[in-house]
Amino acid sequence: MKQNSNKICKAYNSKSLIFQLAVLASATAVVTTGCSSKNYIRSQTAPVIQQTNDLDAKTASDHRTISDTDERAQKGIGGAMDAASTADQHAGAAGQSADAAGKSAQEAYNRVDSLSGVIANLDNYKPLSDVSVTFAFDKAVLTASDRQQLDSFASTLETARGYILEVTGGTDSTGDAQYNYRLSQRRADAVVNYLSSKHSIPPHKFYLIGIGKDQQVASDRTAAGRAKNRRVEIKLMSNTGSSASARRPPVSNRCAGPISLA
Repeated sequence: MKQNSNKICKAYNSKSLIFQLAVLASATAVVTTGCSSKNYIRSQTAPVIQQTNDLDAKTASDHRTISDTDERAQKGIGGAMDAASTADQHAGAAGQSADAAGKSAQEAYNRVDSLSGVIANLDNYKPLSDVSVTFAFDKAVLTASDRQQLDSFASTLETARGYILEVTGGTDSTGDAQYNYRLSQRRADAVVNYLSSKHSIPPHKFYLIGIGKDQQVASDRTAAGRAKNRRVEIKLMSNTGSSASARRPPVSNRCAGPISLA
């Protein structure tokens, strides 16, 4: 009986030990599994966290770069605007000075209807050379070819003494007569302004005559004829006498009338 009891006790103790070992193994497995899971999560999330941190750092750096670039750009734009404003002011001042100088020079030109009656002893003036330049329809702008002709003409003035320049502007027959008078004057002005500024010819040497469409040099029935009439003729007149003198002529009163084309 006692022997059976000991066997039962041993068996019970063995089962208890096995149970305890099983519990311990299970707990160990749980702990081990938990640690493995945490390590796995860490191994997976660590790169993501690092990438996020790197992205934040790069974003912050890019923001600073953009801010610096924008600040420099704004300063550059501001500087450029200031420079442009200063340049505009200088250009405006220069333009006003040029306009004033041009106006003063034009006021010094002799504007007449003809040389007769304004030049004393006109018979003593003999033509030495002449040149004619033509203009486009309703234009008063010199072309490169016109300027070359005027340059060649101006070279003949180097040896001239006691001379005057008769500058006659004309138009074709198209348009209003009063408008054509003004247009012929503008064409004469273009020639005189060029000769005066380029070749330093004194303004008082010029006698400007705007004849409009009064004196045609060719028939206006053809395009070629009308082109010839849209001209300015410049004559070099040299004083061959000893007592010739010029009087200041009255300003031509051909300045009114409606605007038209010529």
